[in-house]
Amino acid sequence: MSTLGPLDRVQTERLVCLRPTLDHAPAVSMLLRDPRVAATLSVTGLPPTELEVAANLLAKDAHWRRYGFGLWTLYDRATGAMVGRGGLQHTNVTGSDEVEVGWAIVPERWGEGLATELALASTSAGFQTLELDELIAYTRPDNHASRRVMDKAGFRYLRELEHAGRAHVLYSRARC
Repeated sequence: MSTLGPLDRVQTERLVCLRPTLDHAPAVSMLLRDPRVAATLSVTGLPPTELEVAANLLAKDAHWRRYGFGLWTLYDRATGAMVGRGGLQHTNVTGSDEVEVGWAIVPERWGEGLATELALASTSAGFQTLELDELIAYTRPDNHASRRVMDKAGFRYLRELEHAGRAHVLYSRARC
């Protein structure tokens, strides 16, 4: 019998952020395979295959088991609808092991501030619960919506970098 960790379920004003289970797989697959989402998340800019999504979900589960945190599946508190995925995860995009804040919101809910709400909740969890000193976030230079989220969540632009053969911009936020 496993017990819930402090980050297995987090609530914000409008979101319920849950540690993913197999029950979430179909909704997460629909999100990741949406061409509008894949355009910014996928290495190729194309939607992943079902096998790639399955491998991604297994990797995210392994991250949760290893670290006790990871990307959440996001649900609307009012309706119960799945609205995205995001949270905290280890990355080595800079060549060092760091923890990033990431998000993907269903396109039908873009522009409602859900990504910013999630980024702020993730930042709080990283600094308060996990007691991390720094968090990063990165995106492609032309992803202006994600860059606005980073700005609103208190991240500061650091530099450009290459990741997976493509240009990205790196942001950082230190614990106060």
